[in-house]
Amino acid sequence: MKDELFAELLESVRQGGAILRGDQKPSRTVRVDEPDVRAVREGYGLSQSKFAALMGISAATLRNWEQGRRRPEGSARVLLRVVARNPKAVLDVVGETPGERLQPARTKRGTSGVRRRARG
Repeated sequence: MKDELFAELLESVRQGGAILRGDQKPSRTVRVDEPDVRAVREGYGLSQSKFAALMGISAATLRNWEQGRRRPEGSARVLLRVVARNPKAVLDVVGETPGERLQPARTKRGTSGVRRRARG
């Protein structure tokens, strides 16, 4: 590595340390708005268990998100944003079809996804 590049990298590491310690403010910040999980769910008019089944997560995970103990990460965060902005797209993919309704799939640990069940 060239000396100039190494000096730049070393200065960058020092600045990062100063920012983490609170000695220096970052030159820029990026803020990603967290989706309001409860508002999204209530917008659908679904119970926690039904919304969790729609999302393919456990009801306990949803409760943790809604109560602020945990935050959605990765693909769950992206899916929540899609659900919030375009619910029709999500319902078209995982929603009901004639003669079927969404039911939580039960396992030994609880709800683990969505299974389809014929009405009747």
